[in-house]
Amino acid sequence: MALPSESMELLDLSGQRKNGRGKIEIKRIENTTNRQVTFCKRRNGLLKKAYELSVLCDAEVALVVFSSRGRLYEYANNSVRGTIERYKKASSDSPNTAGSVAEANAQFYQQESSKLRQQIGNLQNSNRQILGESLSTMSLRDLKSLESRLERSISKIRSKKNELLFAEIDFMQKREVDLHNNNQFLRAKISESERAQQQQPQMSLMPGGSNYDLVQPQPSSFDNRNFFQVTALQPDNQYSRDDQTPLQLV
Repeated sequence: MALPSESMELLDLSGQRKNGRGKIEIKRIENTTNRQVTFCKRRNGLLKKAYELSVLCDAEVALVVFSSRGRLYEYANNSVRGTIERYKKASSDSPNTAGSVAEANAQFYQQESSKLRQQIGNLQNSNRQILGESLSTMSLRDLKSLESRLERSISKIRSKKNELLFAEIDFMQKREVDLHNNNQFLRAKISESERAQQQQPQMSLMPGGSNYDLVQPQPSSFDNRNFFQVTALQPDNQYSRDDQTPLQLV
């Protein structure tokens, strides 16, 4: 009769069965079924112990377990993320773990830089494909997808270009109307100025062709009765007596 898997673990190195729980050899269980059964039992026991520890001792416990198939099992009386952040803070404050934290940070930054380099490579490859380069590695489906993307991009670009052209045409039409209005206003001002010049009195010409200046009447020294002064009746001394013809008696 075959012994169950749990009983197989109680066998010692000599194969002798001992009373109670004996010591077992800690090594990987080769049998897949036995390994899975043992994992389920030990996992449940570990989760139970973590719960009991958190309740009895009022301790903050966070337990994370990944199976061989990649499935996640976790327990935390607070939150796994909060406990991990608290652990990181405690580890950074401790001088003994400074080296391990630095190594963890370096590993994290290396992973992030690797992801960024991969993203940059993908973007560069996509740009080359948009420019019509590096098309040999693309399948027919990828080429059709790239063609659709380019057609949508061209449609958007043409729409934006037409919008800018229409806006420029509208602006130029408004500018033309403004210039026409300004031209009409200037023409009206010029016509008004010419009419004003034509309405001014014409200047009379002298016989010699010289212009005749209008003499503004100077205020004369009249008395209140508009009589000339006596000095105005005095003989003019500019003429000499020699020029006068003497009277002769016959």
